[in-house]
Amino acid sequence: MSEQIEQGINSKVKNKAQSQRYLNFSLGGEDYAMPLPAVKEVIAFPEITPVPYTPTHFLGIMNLRGQVISVIDLRLKFGIKADSTAETAVIICDLAQHSLGMVVSSINSVLALDESDISPKPEIHSSKNTDYILGVAKKDKKLVLLLDIGKALSVEEHAAISKAVGMKKAA
Repeated sequence: MSEQIEQGINSKVKNKAQSQRYLNFSLGGEDYAMPLPAVKEVIAFPEITPVPYTPTHFLGIMNLRGQVISVIDLRLKFGIKADSTAETAVIICDLAQHSLGMVVSSINSVLALDESDISPKPEIHSSKNTDYILGVAKKDKKLVLLLDIGKALSVEEHAAISKAVGMKKAA
């Protein structure tokens, strides 16, 4: 009897280890998610100071409790047309050297996904790099693209973010 209980506990521990949590959000009408450990916080749309000569999806910089954070509109980055509403939010996430704010249409939920819920990323024939797609989750009859935001940004975008944050710190 105690052996059965021990096996049950061990299988529950294994399942918890295989389950990962993701922040599920919308860009326009599509669902996306990113690993929850990369998310620092979610805030309402802030006041943003524009930075000249940056890509159109780079909205500028913001002050979050004394920290200068670059802000991009993920909808514009991915070419998704969507208007801002009361549900528009900014996800603050940590990249290697700095924090980044990403504007999204809405925050939906936190997903706990098992490995069995995630399919490998589809083969996409595109001139653009798609390494930022970690996989596709099946949740409630919907498909959710799992993203690695650090890989979604180009080398030039990482440089622009560092430069914008550096400019503000020097001022």
